[in-house]
Amino acid sequence: MSHAAATPILEARDISIRFGGVEALKRVSLQLTQGEVLALAGDNGAGKSTLIKILSGVYHADAGELRFDGRPMQLRDPQDAREQGIETIYQDLALADNLDVGSNIFLGREPTRRKLGFRVIDRARMAQVAREVLERLDIVIAQRKLTGPVKMLSGGQRQAIAIGRAIYWNARVLIMDEPTAALGVPEQRKVMALIGSLKAQGVAVILISHNLHDIFAVSDRVIVLRRGEVAGERRIEQTNGDEIVRLMVGDGFANGAR
Repeated sequence: MSHAAATPILEARDISIRFGGVEALKRVSLQLTQGEVLALAGDNGAGKSTLIKILSGVYHADAGELRFDGRPMQLRDPQDAREQGIETIYQDLALADNLDVGSNIFLGREPTRRKLGFRVIDRARMAQVAREVLERLDIVIAQRKLTGPVKMLSGGQRQAIAIGRAIYWNARVLIMDEPTAALGVPEQRKVMALIGSLKAQGVAVILISHNLHDIFAVSDRVIVLRRGEVAGERRIEQTNGDEIVRLMVGDGFANGAR
């Protein structure tokens, strides 16, 4: 792993972006290495969502540079980011509620097979992949639920499907936006375990969360944003919740980005 750690898998250098007269991000930098969980913390309006939208190809920075595997990276759109291996799971999960698990994993990329001279969707293959992906993440979903619409599943199971989809398509960087926000405590724990499992498989994770307990449970480092700037960066074992809150609200901001 030491070689992988030598070159960040994903790097943002001095990223700035304006919306009209508002400077949403000011010279923000971050590095992410393989198998690392990096938390992004900050109050509403701190710039977290803007930053992940730049990292996932939704927005284009006005200044600064993105690098992937040590090489400069230009992202035209989110599809471009996915092709590089950067997948983003937003709070709404972007699942098709009326489709089954396999259909959601392949959404828009369905495998086909020949039948009577025609190409038809290979549903058996999709169902098999759904089982394999969920096994890899140690998620158990009853067979009848695997083949039913995903709207019948729990919040934690739906989160697992969104993660499973990203993993199946070889995500090397997974950006998760408030993954436990709408979940009860047992399901929050399951999602935290999923993040640990991704980390063990060498996937790098950026975790956006308001939940300090989640941040301290799974992260290696935390970057705190405040008013579009990096207010501070800490290794998890060298900080505590009080310090992170102080960085978020401004006490001690002078030690950070300025």
